Amino acid sequence: METKNTKKKTTAKAKAEVKEKDVKEVKTHPLLKSPRVTEKSAINAEKGIYTFNVILNANKNEIKKAIKIVYGVKPVRVTITKIADKKVVRRGEVSIKRGGKKAVVYLKKGDKIIFA
Repeated sequence: METKNTKKKTTAKAKAEVKEKDVKEVKTHPLLKSPRVTEKSAINAEKGIYTFNVILNANKNEIKKAIKIVYGVKPVRVTITKIADKKVVRRGEVSIKRGGKKAVVYLKKGDKIIFA
């Protein structure tokens, strides 16, 4: 019975180590908040155009460098758009939904970004 318990413990440890390795391999950058997942961005991704939410003080050159570091592809062009604040009414209370900034990254033909 002791051998069965030790086998279970070792497999659990092995699984935990594999999960830790997967987490370590994922690269991030402080400028890139997240990929912007919408219908339009999914359609454009097939054409090599990817959309990301970025921090407010990011500029095009910094975003190009961040994309190259994180995903290993060099963007051909980057455009940035500010997202306006929106007024929202919930249960009679008026509040503001904060906007942000998005970056549209154009890659050359054949390059792809895979989101894990």
